[in-house]
Amino acid sequence: VQLQASGGGLVQGGGSLRLSCAASGSDLNSHAIGWFRQAPGKEREGISCINRSDGSTVYATSVKGRFTISRDNAKHLAFLQMNSLKPDDTAVYYCAADADLYCDSESEISARDFTFWGQGTLVTVSS
Repeated sequence: VQLQASGGGLVQGGGSLRLSCAASGSDLNSHAIGWFRQAPGKEREGISCINRSDGSTVYATSVKGRFTISRDNAKHLAFLQMNSLKPDDTAVYYCAADADLYCDSESEISARDFTFWGQGTLVTVSS
């Protein structure tokens, strides 16, 4: 699976952005999708996951209530709607996919468990 994330940019604090993750080369519908982010000098953080079988979702505490993950199986796309953005949300955002993973909890949004990765898209939130 080849993944490509897009939709990043510069936004003021309190604003919104919608990231997209486009897949090619395989059926994205058969994969769990995760969104990760990495701020300068920090480790990569798993922030959300949507499962392949039932579409259930998991969020990290840091984004719960502000971010929404979704998928359009017909178009092989996944999305991350980000609202109420804060300067701390500034990071490079990545989408990832895995055919075997089922995310049950925040701890399972782990970079080591995802096989396929897209290039990142930079999100900058100004104060």
